Amino acid sequence: MNPAEIKRKRTESVLKELIPEALGTLDDPAINTLVVTEVLCSRGRYDARVFIDPTGLDESQQAVALSKLRKVAGYIKTYIRESEGWYKAPNFKFEFDDELERISKMDELFKIIEGKE
Repeated sequence: MNPAEIKRKRTESVLKELIPEALGTLDDPAINTLVVTEVLCSRGRYDARVFIDPTGLDESQQAVALSKLRKVAGYIKTYIRESEGWYKAPNFKFEFDDELERISKMDELFKIIEGKE
């Protein structure tokens, strides 16, 4: 790993801790209990994709949560800048993480394959 990659990974780790903390300070129960599963920063750390766990939310609740997250993105940036003393914070793009769903589907397929042999 080169130094730039190490910095990016460190930033991702800090953001993964601070974003839920910032969401927890809000009074909106639709978003203050969301779980951040992963944060991926762009190479220059100007943009960050934030993956949220969709467990317990249906499609309409997910759409409402994403809408609210987009509205509070500026507050989250400010919270992170102030708490870490950074000059800038990345722009956030929120997405629901479907990784767990894909893994469970793959596990089911493997079980089916094992049963046929």
